[in-house]
Amino acid sequence: MSLDELIERFRRGDRAALSRLLTFAAQGDRTDKIRAALDTGGDSASSTPTTHHSPRTIAVTGSGGVGKSTLVGKLIELLRGRNEPVAVLACDPQSSLTGGALLGDRIRMPTRPDDSGVFIRSLATPSGHSGVAPHLDVMVRLLRAFGFRNVLIETVGAGQGDTAVRDVADIVAVLVQPETGDDLQWEKAGQLEIADVVVVHKADLPGADRVESQLRELLNLPGCRTVPVVRVSSSKSEGLVELWRAIESVPTG
Repeated sequence: MSLDELIERFRRGDRAALSRLLTFAAQGDRTDKIRAALDTGGDSASSTPTTHHSPRTIAVTGSGGVGKSTLVGKLIELLRGRNEPVAVLACDPQSSLTGGALLGDRIRMPTRPDDSGVFIRSLATPSGHSGVAPHLDVMVRLLRAFGFRNVLIETVGAGQGDTAVRDVADIVAVLVQPETGDDLQWEKAGQLEIADVVVVHKADLPGADRVESQLRELLNLPGCRTVPVVRVSSSKSEGLVELWRAIESVPTG
C-alpha cells in the first residue's frame, strides 16, 4: 500500500493505518511527507471519540525505577473512567550492543483490545537522545490528528541533562521518590527546571514528607513561577485525582 493510500485510510479513522504511519515515523521513513500531509489536512480529529478540552501532550519523566510506567497506567485508568480517549508513547531504552529493546513498559499499562479509546505504542530509544525517541514530534501530531486529545509520553529513565521532552510536550510532570537525598539538588540543575508539575511518587514510603519539603523549598522561591508538588501512591491509588487536577491547571498553547 502506498503512503498516500495509508494517509487516506488514516483520515478515515483506520487504526491499522495509524499504527503503520507511526512505524514509518519511528524509523524516520518518509517523515517529511507525513508532516506535509498533516500540514495539508490539518490536525483535526477523525472518528475517534474526542473531548471538549484543547489537545494536551503530557510528558512523564524521571529517573529509572521511579515508577513512570505504573503511574501512566493509573492515568490511563483515570481518563478512561471519565470516558476520555488517551494515547501513550512509551520510550524504552535500546541496547547499544544489540540494538534491541525490551519494550516492556506497556506491561504495567491497562489495555483492552475492544477499547478504541486507548492506544499505546512502545518505542525503542537509542542512547544519546535525552530520554526520548527520534521523530517523537511527528508521532504526537499523528495521534492528535487521529483524535486523541490526551497524549502521554513516558521517557526513558532520565537524568540531569535529559530535558529534550520539553520540546514536544505541553506539560512536563517530573517524578521523584523518597530517599532521593542530596540528589534533589543535583536534579534541580536539569529536570526540575522544566517541570510544570512535580510528583512525589511512591509517597506511601518513608521519607516522602522530607522529599516534599525539599522540593517546595527548591521550586517555589519568591519571584519564580509556581510549580505544584503532588504526592501520589500508585500502589494505593492515592493522589491521582489531585495530580490530574494539577495537570489540568497548567496553561497550554
